[in-house]
Amino acid sequence: MNIFKSQLFLIIAILIVVSACNRKPAEVKDGGTRIMKGLYSYGPELKSFTECEEGNEYWVADSAKTLELAYNNLNFEKPYEPVYIEVECHALKSDSLSMSADFDSTLVVTKLLKITKEIPDGPCN
Repeated sequence: MNIFKSQLFLIIAILIVVSACNRKPAEVKDGGTRIMKGLYSYGPELKSFTECEEGNEYWVADSAKTLELAYNNLNFEKPYEPVYIEVECHALKSDSLSMSADFDSTLVVTKLLKITKEIPDGPCN
């Protein structure tokens, strides 16, 4: 009976390791920067990003100073309209004293790669 329990434990451990290794992380570049794709909403009180694949939500800090400008250039009639973006970025723990405290992490955008009103079919839709 002990051999059966040992084999069962080993099989379960192997399945856990295999499933953990099969996760497809965001593309990581040098220095911890990664490319993320998702929906961005911007307005007077909120700058948020929802990742397409995992559904994680982030507060957004635009260090490149191009994301907010590109969003405003799309000429929406009202704020908080979601757009599809692809960005180079890195995540930081959110400050507990600011508006970003409602989010687990803050996404620091270093480069805007793509922004469009058309949300592609798939996990983002």
